[in-house]
Amino acid sequence: METTDVKLFNRLFGKGDAAGPRPAPHASYLRDSRSRILSTRGTSLREHRDEVRVAWRRAAGLAMDIIQNSGRLRGAVDQVIADTVGVELILNPLPDLSGLGYSDDETDAFIRLLKTEWKHWAWNPRECDLRGKFTVPQMVDIALRHDVVYGEALALMDYMPPASRRRYGISTGSKMCLTPPTALVQDTSEYERLYQGVIHDENHRPVAYRLAEKDDMVPMKRDYRAYDASCRQMVAHVFDPIDSKDVRGISRLVPAFRDYLQWEVLVDATVQAQILQTVFAQALTSERFSAEAFEAMDALGEGQDGKKLRDEYRDYFLATLEQAAESEISVGSDPKISHLAPGEKLELMSTGIPGPQFLPVSNELQRGMARAIGISAAAYTMNYEGATYSSTRMEGASLHPVVTRRRERIAAPICQIAYEHLVDELIGRGKLPFKGGYEAFAANRDRVLWTAWQGPAKATADDQKSAKAASERLMNGTSTPDMECAEIGADAEEVFERRLYWHKRYTDAGMPSPFVRNPGAGGEKDDLIEDEKAPKKKEDA
Repeated sequence: METTDVKLFNRLFGKGDAAGPRPAPHASYLRDSRSRILSTRGTSLREHRDEVRVAWRRAAGLAMDIIQNSGRLRGAVDQVIADTVGVELILNPLPDLSGLGYSDDETDAFIRLLKTEWKHWAWNPRECDLRGKFTVPQMVDIALRHDVVYGEALALMDYMPPASRRRYGISTGSKMCLTPPTALVQDTSEYERLYQGVIHDENHRPVAYRLAEKDDMVPMKRDYRAYDASCRQMVAHVFDPIDSKDVRGISRLVPAFRDYLQWEVLVDATVQAQILQTVFAQALTSERFSAEAFEAMDALGEGQDGKKLRDEYRDYFLATLEQAAESEISVGSDPKISHLAPGEKLELMSTGIPGPQFLPVSNELQRGMARAIGISAAAYTMNYEGATYSSTRMEGASLHPVVTRRRERIAAPICQIAYEHLVDELIGRGKLPFKGGYEAFAANRDRVLWTAWQGPAKATADDQKSAKAASERLMNGTSTPDMECAEIGADAEEVFERRLYWHKRYTDAGMPSPFVRNPGAGGEKDDLIEDEKAPKKKEDA
């Protein structure tokens, strides 16, 4: 035993023959420690797109399964949508009409027409959806769900001819068809320059997408061109690439699968153990004879006195068993305890689950999940215990760029392709006036269709402080009304139009306008908001 302890001691502290050979001193990457911890993790290196191709279907299946069976993850996905788009992405056209004969007033009028046409089209599912089921905001929501589950979203554009439009009683032909990424085949062929369903040209640019479909219940594969003959984009395939050669995306939950499954096992085991302890945490103590007592009675011998004593104990024991048979202890939905046998005592024990390490481990696993999804740990767990004003502000400041990036990379391209096709059709059919006609528009398509898509307001921990900060930025010239409106999820043009409308309505009715700050007071302090907590100057004694 002593020899074994010595060997273990030497092995732990690197002494004696039990220690491995001392590594030669050197300086390099991946220099292992004496515990050889790096050597315990085997790795391989291959192109990231190959990793995606191998794991795509299993990753999508696992992601869909755990979201469908977890209220917390389903709520987290809803939170992603709410943070990214809110109710809808607001169109903010920024056309560059310089050199096309437009004055500033004409440009503003053209922008108002664009916004009006987009609103009417995007919120009418019969006009915008090829299937006639969803509005554009709903399809953006679905695209964000696809991004979480599959790591990508796929939208196809189509044009409905006049005969079909008359059949459905609609006016526009531009239609968007949101397609689940599972329809994009996993086929790969170097000869066709086909990789995981995407066909490329000699410059590795996508030229077509191969989708699995059913035509009259017959499975078939069909190629959809990425651009038409007029170089208009027909397919929007959006994903967040990891490598420059990536072709497809992969579920955002992949890095957190292990964390979630470990957390699920931890919670299940804890709940089951606590239920068992709650139901069965009872102890029944009895003063009945033990096996040693019966052996002692056998040792009394076969004499008259010993036999008499054994009979008396036997009769007492049988009477006790009969009494115990009539008693009952029931634990369940209808607990019941009747009379116990003589000498018995029932004790209720306290449960010891969950232990003190449950919450730290659970919180650590959930933080990993929240980080992978792209929301705060507090939003994921709905637990704001210990949160302070400073921590909430820092949390929002670190996550806001993540939300903005997701909006620009995933949600906005879905809206952009639909907007471009709608404007193209309206100008081409003469429903939207444009100087120079469709030819001038086609020659300056990118300049005319330049837009920005605005999301919901940035989350704040204190609305008053945020409003005062916005006023300060406007006063010192480091911001503009459109930038501040974007912070609160409003369109600066719409705010201006609504303010002008209500200002004129109030003044025409002889009422003071609510947009005139402290009318009649004058002075520079009219635009300032006094700080309630500002220190007061001490009066001279």
